[in-house]
Amino acid sequence: MSNPAEKFDHGTRASLHDELDQALDAFHQLLDGASPADLHRGTVGTRWTNEQLLFHMLFGYLIVRTLLPLVRTVSHLPPAASAAFATGLDAAHRPFHVVNYLGSCGGAIVFNHHRMAAKADRVVAALHRQLDAETDDDLARGMHFPPRWDPYFGDWMSVRDVYHYGTVHFQAHQRQLTLRQPTEPQPTT
Repeated sequence: MSNPAEKFDHGTRASLHDELDQALDAFHQLLDGASPADLHRGTVGTRWTNEQLLFHMLFGYLIVRTLLPLVRTVSHLPPAASAAFATGLDAAHRPFHVVNYLGSCGGAIVFNHHRMAAKADRVVAALHRQLDAETDDDLARGMHFPPRWDPYFGDWMSVRDVYHYGTVHFQAHQRQLTLRQPTEPQPTT
């Protein structure tokens, strides 16, 4: 099994807060700078439109909120139980990928570009509150994960890794957007 330290930077609590804020700022800039035509254009390496991929990027942080209580609970089980759970989930990776794809297509309809920013604000604020409430022991708790579900999952991930996963997921998909990126200069007219 691979060590999650190979995949994740185990930054400080402050660095986790910073990366949440940076991703949220980038998300707002992407949404604010996107025209309707931009949002409906395809992306690089996915079947999603830019709007659907933006929702999927937000969805990564929604998943973090769901994973945190799961990791806290499963971390109390024997490691063999955690590994068996992850193996069972890994076996169901194909249906998961279909649901993941279709969920982001539908999610972009419900939380379109007009509603995504407010949802992102609420989700990141909740993650900040949760992160502030975590003890160092809480952040170190972990469990085995199904790596075939997501290329950014390690075989084993701590609560700290799960917080960081949201940003790793966000940044990877940000490179697939066909929108002007926040660091790119504004076009002159």
